[in-house]
Amino acid sequence: MKKIGSWILGCLLATALVAPAYAADEAMKPIRIGVIGPYSGGSASMGISMLHAVRLAVSEVNWKGGLLGRPVQLVEKDDEANPAKGDAAARDLVEKDKVDAVLGIANTGVGLLALKRFQQAKIPVIVNMAAGAPLTQQFAPPKLPDSYVFRLAASDKIQTERLVGEVVNRMKLSKIALLCDTTPYGTQGLELLRSELAERGLKPVFEGGFSIGQTDMRSLITQAHAAGAQALMVWGIGPELAAIAKERTKQGLKVPLLGSWTLSLDNFIKGAGKAGDGAKMTQTFIAEPITSRRQEFLISFRKQSKMEAIPSAVSAAQGYDSVLILAAAIKQANSVNGTAVRNALENLKAQVLGIVTTYDKPYSRASHEAFSEDMVVTGEVRDGRVVFAHKEEINAVILGKRSSARH
Repeated sequence: MKKIGSWILGCLLATALVAPAYAADEAMKPIRIGVIGPYSGGSASMGISMLHAVRLAVSEVNWKGGLLGRPVQLVEKDDEANPAKGDAAARDLVEKDKVDAVLGIANTGVGLLALKRFQQAKIPVIVNMAAGAPLTQQFAPPKLPDSYVFRLAASDKIQTERLVGEVVNRMKLSKIALLCDTTPYGTQGLELLRSELAERGLKPVFEGGFSIGQTDMRSLITQAHAAGAQALMVWGIGPELAAIAKERTKQGLKVPLLGSWTLSLDNFIKGAGKAGDGAKMTQTFIAEPITSRRQEFLISFRKQSKMEAIPSAVSAAQGYDSVLILAAAIKQANSVNGTAVRNALENLKAQVLGIVTTYDKPYSRASHEAFSEDMVVTGEVRDGRVVFAHKEEINAVILGKRSSARH
């Protein structure tokens, strides 16, 4: 009996010694954050810009001691802007890499598949590039009791409201041609542009679609011209939009070209050349050092990425800010438990000093959209770079008069 008692006592002592060591090991395990985006292919300018900015923000978090006393580790996945590959990458992040949270998603088509994986696994996601409205709507109550998908990007709805207002109210134009790609992103944009025009009693004088990779835009521009279009409103990704800009110039169609934030991508600006000058777009961030905070970010990004210019400044700024917001939520939750972090995001108590803006309760249970219509600005391509189209918007940003997204 004494031997048995000694054996039991030994086991208890061993367990007592091992348990604290195990707990300490668990406490020091890295917090794993998945970062999914197109780091190659036609949308790479968005993904690469976001990735470098996320790396920058995480390096700053780790330099300050990490989160909850633990280092932050990124698990990076290239979806190549391909929905099937994005879905496979999401599956790996959930099942193989067992990440605690996710940032990224640039393409609406990718998000429609990939985000379902994270929602089912109750892993919080901040979509920091893709603008397609369905990405957050598909999980919002009452469809599901709780959504784990949040967005830190101006949704298509916000962008189309601002864009149509720019054309109709500021430019006083009424004959609009809509040219949109045939992806879910373009289809969604077309529907919203139609709706915004209809609210003002207008119908497009011409509608045309184009495919990804299409370079011949002669027919579209010819038909828009024949319909008497006073402006071309486009919805797609950079390379195809560059082809539209060049064909517009080739045919001598001197009408404004306007579209979503993707007109700010370097693959549009470089692809269009001088034909892109004057193109206007709605977006959340323009890479001008108009505040000390923005200047510091632009300098740090260049050092970290070894890039002289940011291929997609919007993707970079939103990517950086998404890390700060997620970090604030994890601190508030004092946990990486998915439900706890989601609850913290829906009721974030700390103000977050970001690059785009200062965030004050960016989300609520009712809305997982961080940006409102008054938080976007109008950019314009001039001499190969994007600048503020309207001076008054520069002053509004400097003075911080754009409101945070309170709901």
